[in-house]
Amino acid sequence: MTRLSPIDPAQLDPEQRAVYDAIASGPRKGVRGPLAIWLHRPQLADRSQALGRYCRYDSSIPARLSELAIMFMGRYWLAEYEWAAHKPFALEAGVSNEVIDAIRDGKAPPFAKRDEELVFAFLTELHEQRKVPDSLYQELVNEIGKDGVVDLVGVAGYYTLISMTIKVFEVPPPEGATPELPQESN
Repeated sequence: MTRLSPIDPAQLDPEQRAVYDAIASGPRKGVRGPLAIWLHRPQLADRSQALGRYCRYDSSIPARLSELAIMFMGRYWLAEYEWAAHKPFALEAGVSNEVIDAIRDGKAPPFAKRDEELVFAFLTELHEQRKVPDSLYQELVNEIGKDGVVDLVGVAGYYTLISMTIKVFEVPPPEGATPELPQESN
């Protein structure tokens, strides 16, 4: 059960309604999960959803790499909602089942594509070491460009916010989703 329930759309104040309508009429086609939680603070919801729209739909990195990064973040945070919501998008974008399963299981993914391997290594270093070695940074820049690296950091940051929201407010997975990530011990 979530710690903070989404607001009933019939109960939205005018500021919340404007943000709700902007999200619902956009490419997401609905207000669910962490975005519904953010409506309690409509300015946060508005700014955050705009960043998310950029990261998801307008970034310079291909959807395959963006979805790979989102799967990484979902697994890193054990954010079941994010994992369940994005797994179909990752598969559709071309991330292989084998790579997704390995990420889920905490194993080294069997990458067939160098750009995926570099994105995964970059995110792993960034999260484990809180920095990225010059050689890995330069390899990734050579592979996806400096704009791609900037956008990748943006995707990781946005999906950290998403994941934190999921974890703090105990947002459950989408209805009908089977939990796949390891359970945390208390």
